[in-house]
Amino acid sequence: MSKFYKKYGDPTKNEFIKTLKIWDVPTELEIGAIPKRVYCHPDFIAPMERFFTIVKDRNLSDQIITWNGCYEPRPIRGYEEKFKALVKIDPIGAMKYLSVHSWACAFDFNAAWNRLGREPTLSKEMIQAIRDAGLVWGGDFKRKDGMHCELKI
Repeated sequence: MSKFYKKYGDPTKNEFIKTLKIWDVPTELEIGAIPKRVYCHPDFIAPMERFFTIVKDRNLSDQIITWNGCYEPRPIRGYEEKFKALVKIDPIGAMKYLSVHSWACAFDFNAAWNRLGREPTLSKEMIQAIRDAGLVWGGDFKRKDGMHCELKI
């Protein structure tokens, strides 16, 4: 079972979806590629704000070239068939195959240069900014996902 499911419940249910918020990114944290409004889980707002603050304070804004999303209810890439098969017989067990994006507790950036399963290209300074913000970085995953940052729970 997913730790996100344990904490937040089923992301496909209306009760969960109603908890999501639109975060108006403060003007002082606006970075060209980042949208001015992000649809996310309320628990994810403070870590994103810390990350964007660190990025601005350390003059790393120019390293964020593209924003590739936050909330996207879907299985983890490559696990679509496992999820589809399991959800019919064990819906709760199937939650382990859902992406953290399903709980609106993850975002991707610079995806074109940091493809899933490939060696990440982010600078050491950007990786440190992610970690200093208290986020989990996908580049540390067994199957590298250098574009991915998620809430640490």
